[in-house]
Amino acid sequence: MDLQLAGKTAVVTGGSKGIGLAVVRDLLAEGMRVVTGSRTITAELGATAAVPVTVDLATPEGATELATRALAELGGVDVLVNNVGIGDADKLADAAVKSLADLPDSDWQDVFDLHFYSALRVTRALLPSLVERHGVVVNVSSAGARLVSAGPAHYNVSKAALNALTKVIAEQYGGRGVRAVTVAPGGVSTGLWTDPDGFIGQLARRQGVAHETFSAQLQGALGASTGRLTTPDEVARLITFVASPNNITGAEYLIDGGIIKNV
Repeated sequence: MDLQLAGKTAVVTGGSKGIGLAVVRDLLAEGMRVVTGSRTITAELGATAAVPVTVDLATPEGATELATRALAELGGVDVLVNNVGIGDADKLADAAVKSLADLPDSDWQDVFDLHFYSALRVTRALLPSLVERHGVVVNVSSAGARLVSAGPAHYNVSKAALNALTKVIAEQYGGRGVRAVTVAPGGVSTGLWTDPDGFIGQLARRQGVAHETFSAQLQGALGASTGRLTTPDEVARLITFVASPNNITGAEYLIDGGIIKNV
């Protein structure tokens, strides 16, 4: 199936590993030119044909630098995938066991800077090019935005805000040819779940439970109909599809194995 992406350009935030790396590889395989921004450049990312930019996207300066470098390299942007997220797994695990009253403003600010403001700032910086090229913004959210009992509260709220941002972009810029779509994964078999030092591993350690045991228990509690985690490649294929030319905008696509069961 020809997705009509060959020769187009993309910016992917957080493309050094996990979902972001899978998206970079998929877009490149479709014949796109890709620039990606992250705090580190992994060997896996370096092995691709993407142009890596080392930036801290939790800061306004990082978003501006990525947009500037991307436009200089690509000449214009057709697709923006706002994917960067998670950050410090240890801090996120601490937050997961805290109530609303126990989460300080600084923690909320850190989480919103990384998961919401990074997307807002990069999108805003690239909007002139996206309008010119009738481009698309894909915001990578989380099923946690709809399942507030699971995961850190501030993370879930930041993803709910990101969902709303997608709607705003679609509404305000749809008439100028820009589409915006949310892709919301549930549990994904990235380091967040599989790395003993990742978020799930850190939670297991705090509970005094073996990582594999805790991971299996949590997957069972989430109740995915498929009984398994989603793979990064599965998420990437969905993102690549919604980024291809179509008339989808303002929509949210869950890819969670059936965790969210309400209509």
